[in-house]
Amino acid sequence: MKIHPTAQVAPGAEIAGDAEIGPYCIVGPGVRLSAGVVLRSHVVIEGQTQLGQGCEVYPFAMLGGAPQHSGHRPEDPCRVKIGARTLIREHVTVHGGSRFGRGITEIGDDCALYVGAHVGHDCEVGNHVTMTNGATLAGHVRIADYVIMGGLCAVQQRGRVGRYAFLGGMAGVNCDVIPFGMVWGNHARLEGLNLVGLKRRGFSREAINALRAAHKALFLAGGLFQDRVDRVASEFADSPEVMEIIDFIRAEPGRPLTPAANAA
Repeated sequence: MKIHPTAQVAPGAEIAGDAEIGPYCIVGPGVRLSAGVVLRSHVVIEGQTQLGQGCEVYPFAMLGGAPQHSGHRPEDPCRVKIGARTLIREHVTVHGGSRFGRGITEIGDDCALYVGAHVGHDCEVGNHVTMTNGATLAGHVRIADYVIMGGLCAVQQRGRVGRYAFLGGMAGVNCDVIPFGMVWGNHARLEGLNLVGLKRRGFSREAINALRAAHKALFLAGGLFQDRVDRVASEFADSPEVMEIIDFIRAEPGRPLTPAANAA
């Protein structure tokens, strides 16, 4: 175990034998650092915060702080769980869960949170998620796997973003974003599908063509939206990618979806 003499590690913290804690870090009594974790310097970790194997945290990041909620009480627990191999760059903040939500803030494996990114209380962030500089999640947000958030974009509280979606820089996202979608603008509009991301991740031409046809039928055609959803579900029942979008929409039908920029 490599702990710099200027670091403050509270009694009760669980530190793996090969973890590294750099100069002027502060590690609270409820913290658990798994094997291979590196805290470079000036990192503050509070609450009941767990970092998975191989996480790397850069200077001035603050993990496990109290939620920004007016009803939070000092005695309330602040739980954070961060998966393996997640990169956390300078000035990132991750707040603990609250008694008004899930009670825990979770970030998955192989994520990258770049300079100044913020994850609010009770958020659930999937695996392989990239939050570029200044990207922000309000409380209770759910981000699925392989989402990319551009610089300075923000997702409103309780928002949902589906798998493989791309959020453009400075997008203000106040509605749910479908899986595979691409949005930008303030407030964000659905500009189409994240085709570049889909190709990079190896989706087949057939899957992409089905998604493009379904997107057009769902968001650019006329008529009642519920009728369009039912029609697409019937027509593309054999496409797991299209059905992922349909399931996303039907899972919480009362929530607004990010509208298409060129809707009929």
